Amino acid sequence: MAVKTFPVEATHILMFARSVGDDNPVYADAEYAKKTEAGGIIAPPTFAQASAQFDPDYVLRPRPGKPWFGSGKNPSGVTRESSGGGGGNGGGLHAEQHFEYHRHVKPGDVLTATNLPGKTWEKEGRRSGKLIFSETVTEYRDQNGELVITARGVGVRTERPVDQQ
Repeated sequence: MAVKTFPVEATHILMFARSVGDDNPVYADAEYAKKTEAGGIIAPPTFAQASAQFDPDYVLRPRPGKPWFGSGKNPSGVTRESSGGGGGNGGGLHAEQHFEYHRHVKPGDVLTATNLPGKTWEKEGRRSGKLIFSETVTEYRDQNGELVITARGVGVRTERPVDQQ
């Protein structure tokens, strides 16, 4: 995540909650939210992922006039080798995501994201050869520099494609 600033607005929270199908009124109803432990509208647990929309270089965003690997096998004719995804002749995927909240995210916050090095490790796979795991750590701080969220993502690449059986 290379986003410089991520302004959090009540409408962002509302749209995100709706997009993930969460109708908890603490995400949309200010009067209801005032009476809760949070004391006001807060963002859903995975809301930090929305910061990708503020990153002009977000890797999963399609680029006008350029082939896009997309979410299908070959939606635009781009092959794994030419897309730069996965590494080697194997494949890559997002394996885990964890969010540690140090406080609630709320409207009015302006978050910044900083990427930190994470752990890497390997494991031998039965059908794909070596599995290479890599962790990315992103710290989200508010406008006062206080740590709000620590996000940890784990990706895994395979040494070679899995044989289709």
